[in-house]
Amino acid sequence: MRGADLRAAILVAVLLCPGGVHAGAQVYEELAESVRHRMSAALADKAVAELVFRDREDAHKWLFEMSRRLEKRVPDRKQRIALLRTVHFEALRAGLDPQLVLGIIEVESRFRKYAVSRAGARGYMQVMPFWVKLIGRRGDNLFHLRTNLRYGCVILRHYLDMENGDYFRALGRYNGSLGKPDYPRAVLAAWKVRWGYQGATS
Repeated sequence: MRGADLRAAILVAVLLCPGGVHAGAQVYEELAESVRHRMSAALADKAVAELVFRDREDAHKWLFEMSRRLEKRVPDRKQRIALLRTVHFEALRAGLDPQLVLGIIEVESRFRKYAVSRAGARGYMQVMPFWVKLIGRRGDNLFHLRTNLRYGCVILRHYLDMENGDYFRALGRYNGSLGKPDYPRAVLAAWKVRWGYQGATS
């Protein structure tokens, strides 16, 4: 089997076998003071509002469809709905597609709230603890739903800005695997294949 064929087969296996994860470790990099302040400001606490859609029907359709897809991974309905509402809110707040964030959570933690990687990354979006000291507030709990998603979305937004909107490179930075294709490919495939949504999302 040629190298390209082998990589494709591995990617398919990863996508079809939900047990495997690509939990990584964002790499500590010095931030310019202006960037650090901007990211800190983006973490400023705000309550999760109602889903932001053009109308209530669009909101119900999105929530119903995403809940259906997530049911096997998160059986508890209350927990599932809370997760989806928070993903939607925090993603849009950071200027991200909520379905992309769902793809990241799938690949990073398989929707396990208390997941911890070997490198120490935590929670749904596998955020490294050094970010709390760098841009957060003492006592921020990375296992808390909204805190974890807010950090993850702010960090990904930072990397997307750094990479001028290049998802492949930004995702590599997010995972701490810049230059390696497996993680970006897995997230982009999950985003488009399992979490893609044709209706209105905002």
